[in-house]
Amino acid sequence: MAENNEKLFDQFPEVSYAEWRAKVEADLKGADFDKKLVWRTNEGFNVEPIYRAEDIAGLKTTDSLPGQFPYVRGTRTDNDWLSRQNIVADNAQVANEIALDVLNKGVNSLGYKVSTADDVEVFLKGIYLDAVEINLDCCPGKAVEVAKALVAAVKAAGVAETFRGSINYNPLRRQLLKGFEGFDNEAVVKEACELLDVVADVPGLRCIAVDSEILANGGAFIYQELGYALAWGAAWLTALTEAGRSVDEVAKRIKFNMCVSSNFFMEIAKFRAARMLWAQIVEQYKPECLCAAKMVVNATTSRFNQTIYDAHVNLLRSQTETFSACVAGVDSIVVTPFDVAYKRPDAFSERIARNQQFLLKEESHMDKVVDPAGGSYYVEKLTVSIAEEAWKLFLATVDGENGFFGAVGNGTVQKAVNDSCDKRHSEVARRKEVLLGTNQYPNVNEKADNKIESTGCCCCCDEKGPNALSMKRAATDFEELRLATEASGRRPKVFMLTIGNLAMRLARAQFSTNFFGCAGYEIIDNLGFNTIEEGVDAALAQKADVIVLCSSDDEYAELAPAAFKYLAGRAEFVVAGAPACSEELQAAGIKDFVHVRCNVLDTLRDFNNRLLKK
Repeated sequence: MAENNEKLFDQFPEVSYAEWRAKVEADLKGADFDKKLVWRTNEGFNVEPIYRAEDIAGLKTTDSLPGQFPYVRGTRTDNDWLSRQNIVADNAQVANEIALDVLNKGVNSLGYKVSTADDVEVFLKGIYLDAVEINLDCCPGKAVEVAKALVAAVKAAGVAETFRGSINYNPLRRQLLKGFEGFDNEAVVKEACELLDVVADVPGLRCIAVDSEILANGGAFIYQELGYALAWGAAWLTALTEAGRSVDEVAKRIKFNMCVSSNFFMEIAKFRAARMLWAQIVEQYKPECLCAAKMVVNATTSRFNQTIYDAHVNLLRSQTETFSACVAGVDSIVVTPFDVAYKRPDAFSERIARNQQFLLKEESHMDKVVDPAGGSYYVEKLTVSIAEEAWKLFLATVDGENGFFGAVGNGTVQKAVNDSCDKRHSEVARRKEVLLGTNQYPNVNEKADNKIESTGCCCCCDEKGPNALSMKRAATDFEELRLATEASGRRPKVFMLTIGNLAMRLARAQFSTNFFGCAGYEIIDNLGFNTIEEGVDAALAQKADVIVLCSSDDEYAELAPAAFKYLAGRAEFVVAGAPACSEELQAAGIKDFVHVRCNVLDTLRDFNNRLLKK
């Protein structure tokens, strides 16, 4: 049999970008290419609809290998990340029991917030410290004594050289979450130096935290989390090297705790850019070994986009986020349980959270492939683009008075993040940012007031000062609206008066169902009516509070005034759409229209004010 050396696609001619674009513009039939197909990101740059080899030509990010400086493709030559679970328990004894249980279920990294140094011994009882990463969180004033207790336990176990873990020393937490002044730079540097001395004999114990996860859960955009994380890390490098510590010592003790959102490709690019930029920052401090420039990152799936209603959608969000993090090559991952927005996670939700990682490892074998996104035209371009925007923010922050610490002290960081949070809430209100089950396609019959045990908010949300992060989840406003409907004890009825053009009435009835369903109203849909009078009478027979006329733009000029007149104020009247005759309809007294350009949240708040007070 003759050997076939024909290459795949050789029979097809190569298509240039100009030819491709000409074809696309012809298919757009006069529509603007940039407006239709180019995405302007919140990160401050445009994303094109297609990328080609020429788009990454000359990019330095494509030259390195995994495990090589500047580590854009990973700090390791494998992708076997640690599966971490943060233990939530009332005391150290219970936490230890939970830890021993979950260690038998595949977890190889533990996190726990200890109150005192005495808790450390209790929590670690029976745990093999050479096989499990231990991450302890504590109040800044307790960090040194907790570190001493952990180091003592590690040495007693004889695993000082192989132990991996961290002390989450973050003296900025109070300022970020509560907004109060009081950051004593000299005292903080002194305490950090004490920590470095305490952990000196345990190479794998990191004790200086960069908690940009707080900023992301506060509503920061991706480039902001990255830019501020880098500035935060650089602030530690500067402060501690000026205190006489070597850059090698300091850099090898910094742990980055970052968030990962559902913006799949952007998050992959963020972590790749983070490693690259951090390596270059550390390099400028002249370390003896470039291994000090390796960034160690724990990624935690987002709380900002979690919802109370249709909470199982949170599983889809966190699975996408976990996938991003593992593709990006982070060191460890925490999957936030799907129910934390309204209760303390239970055994079921924690089990599901663990298994979300195990699916990617054991069934998808994502731990077997290093930097699977490497070489992707899109991801490589995103990596460089987000690095550029984050670098601008980094430079602006470190060049300011007292760097990142000063920017937190005067509220600059908090204000920038809160502004981003407000913008994102506005986009959720207008459905430019979709939260499935909350502001789009809600389960209209679901009730949530009976399942809420806690707000899922941090313990620092009360007694806030002027420079605090708001920490409002994206769904909070819609949830407050819908919970108000539940609390009123009265569920308004919204009747779809469908008439005329079949395709348009069905489409607009579906749109209006989703629109009013976001407030938890009862929806009454219909197959269609022959006359306006028949439809209005049917609505009033069912005691409808709102009647939504669903038809075509051409028919509204006649049908809407007739329906409004016949209804005679016996219920709220709404036209579904924004027809060309809107001004004439408004002149006739019709004031309510629902359409894609509406602020859904403000519109529903207005209806709640009208309907729930009856």
